[in-house]
Amino acid sequence: MTLTVKEKKDVEIEISEAWCKGCVICVDYCPHDVLIMERGKAKVANLAACTACMLCELHCPDFAIVVRDKSKE
Repeated sequence: MTLTVKEKKDVEIEISEAWCKGCVICVDYCPHDVLIMERGKAKVANLAACTACMLCELHCPDFAIVVRDKSKE
């Protein structure tokens, strides 16, 4: 299982490539264009724009995305 983890000071986004089925729901729900599709899988393209709204994680039917807001830990 391959995990892609992108992090900045306040936010970390973890995407499980093994669980991602390429449905595009996360990309469509992201209000800040943080995610893109690449080779049929979700990928973090603009982490700096992420506000940790967690819409991608909440709507992922495969539980392939985990968003951590480190400022709240």
